[in-house]
Amino acid sequence: MLGSSKKLELEEELDHELNMDMDANLDLDDQLDLDLDEKSGGTIIQSTSKRVRMIFSVMASPNRIDILRILNSKGPLTYSELKSLAGFKSKKESGKFAYHLRKLLRQSLVALNKSERRYTITNLGKLVLSLARQIEERSIIESGKMYVRTSHASIEEFNSHKIIQSLVREGSLPLELAQKITEEVENRIYKYQTTYLTGSLIRELVNSVLLEHGHEEYRNKLARLGLPVYDVQEMISNLNNVNNGAEGLLFNTGQTIFAEHLLTNLLPKDVADSHLSGDLHITNPGVWSMIPDTIFVNVKELIEDGIILGGKYLDVSRIPASKQLDEISSSLSIIISLLSKEASQEIVLDGLVQLFSKHSKSLPELEQKLTNAFATASTTSKYNKTGTIVSIRLQLGSDTKIIDSIINAYKNYTKITPIPKIGLIIDHDKGKITDVSQSVSEIILLGGKVMFAQGQISSCGVTNGSTKNVGTLSIILQSVSINLPRLAFESNKDETYFRARLALLMKPALSSMALRKKDISDLTRRGLNPILAKNTQYMQRSSVSLVVNLVGLKEAVFNILGFHDNKEGRGILHKVIETAVDVAAKKGKELGDSVAICMTETEGSHRFATLDGEKYGKNSALNSMDGDSYSEGVVINASEIGDYTNKSELISECNKFSKLLNGGLLVTLKIDKNSKVEEIKKSIEKLSTLTPSFKPVMKIAICGECGFKDGPFEDKCPKCKSPYVI
Repeated sequence: MLGSSKKLELEEELDHELNMDMDANLDLDDQLDLDLDEKSGGTIIQSTSKRVRMIFSVMASPNRIDILRILNSKGPLTYSELKSLAGFKSKKESGKFAYHLRKLLRQSLVALNKSERRYTITNLGKLVLSLARQIEERSIIESGKMYVRTSHASIEEFNSHKIIQSLVREGSLPLELAQKITEEVENRIYKYQTTYLTGSLIRELVNSVLLEHGHEEYRNKLARLGLPVYDVQEMISNLNNVNNGAEGLLFNTGQTIFAEHLLTNLLPKDVADSHLSGDLHITNPGVWSMIPDTIFVNVKELIEDGIILGGKYLDVSRIPASKQLDEISSSLSIIISLLSKEASQEIVLDGLVQLFSKHSKSLPELEQKLTNAFATASTTSKYNKTGTIVSIRLQLGSDTKIIDSIINAYKNYTKITPIPKIGLIIDHDKGKITDVSQSVSEIILLGGKVMFAQGQISSCGVTNGSTKNVGTLSIILQSVSINLPRLAFESNKDETYFRARLALLMKPALSSMALRKKDISDLTRRGLNPILAKNTQYMQRSSVSLVVNLVGLKEAVFNILGFHDNKEGRGILHKVIETAVDVAAKKGKELGDSVAICMTETEGSHRFATLDGEKYGKNSALNSMDGDSYSEGVVINASEIGDYTNKSELISECNKFSKLLNGGLLVTLKIDKNSKVEEIKKSIEKLSTLTPSFKPVMKIAICGECGFKDGPFEDKCPKCKSPYVI
């Protein structure tokens, strides 16, 4: 409240300043204008030449040029925001700032939106700013002096004072030290005797001098983030690794920079080092501090409220509260596309059955509209190689006809989509899985994504930790995975020490996730994630859970610590999980956040195994493993499921893990690639009686050249004969 009142006072101060009598501060041109105004009864009468002269007079002040530049780069700003960015920090400078702003307003270079109380640069202001920049650049070039091509696309005369200012502003250096570093940098520049400098070259020289003097902490703040020329050329030449065409290239480049920023400036140094060394893994570091991982959302409420985006995504159609099927399907497609930009891993959509039960009358029409909506929504961009998964949660036991129609529509969608980004979550807590097992088995055979669950669970096995009524949406932050085999290697086969190391690693990791929540909340409040902002009141009303993922539990306990896969060894597995859950609960109370532990899939599993193999030897790291990754959750082979009962060792262990892990467990049902629909159906029905949630996985051969997947094949595509098989 204090911040708001201060802002209001400053805005009221502006109104006061702009309306007060400032004759004593006005220059001759201002006074002349006032005289003309009085003679014409308040109407400003100026000739074209007079108008131009007045504009040039206004632009004679560096302060006013700075104000225009700020508005041009930052967009609409409040009075207090603009005043601060322009460098008028103290209360004594308020009158001076108001004077400069008034000059710009009088010449229509800046405009005030009275309803929003924000200032913007006008088109005339943009033109004048562009002319000023061109004049400045040309004068520098023709003077024969040393000039700098800056990062903001301009040419400026070399000025060592700007280096001092950057060191103080960006690096927080003491003024005396900044002057000393600048003097040495300036000497080196003149030593090179060049007339051509770039901002990046000057920054490299500054950072080099800082390192030579032992100021690494300042250098990290001033480091330039980017890519070497070689890496950029490799990205362009190796397009097979790029998704989404040119947009994919831009995404990859941008995420590389933001990932570097995260590891060098945002994360605590010990957490960043733990990620780089392989003690833990941060998924999608390029967007880690910008958007959450998983969102559980009631799409029925979003669609019935209409697409309300305010001033964001102005090129996206606004659809009012939807009641007709055409409107609902269009809204669904748009909402899926928009939400896909606000989560890095998964969006779980609830409420579709209730929505269509209320507004749909023709089932064949519903199937067609939904198929089209799914297909249209699939064109959204990806933040990573796999893209954000959109999972539609269907609660069995509700409207059977609508559920069947949604499943049929999804089946049609999987037929025409080589790798679907949309999936189904079948909640069979209050219904019979046999009602849908046939059609779902056909979908799995087509390469569709299906998850079976009881309750609110994502397709990767993470549970919705919401325990309070928060409206339409809850948020999961889950992108930190811990390398348990690494901790085991470093524990000298001491189980107690192993769990102590786990507790020590979790605490800073959870602290960094709490900081992440704050960063995402702040960016959302400022408009980066408009759907989240609208429906969470800037994440204050929403349920936000922090979830830590454990990777390689069995490898750590059985392969490295040396326990046997018996009652005693499994007891150690449980103790490890209990330790993690206990540490999470205590740290959660300290942070004021909901914290949980899960065991699910992550790209970090392969990375962990690779790094540990390099460090300790592949055989020691991956002993008795089937592949080149550590274990993620529990894997059950469909070919063996006929022999399992509730008392079977694997099933009993799986259910024990499910009870211990308050953040979720991924149980994978591994289906043989040559399986038939009836075999898949039997496996699904059987496993649904043994464990509460599981995810059928079946490898489908897809041609990377033409996208063919309509039949089984091994070495080459039967349609185009390409050997490029995904």
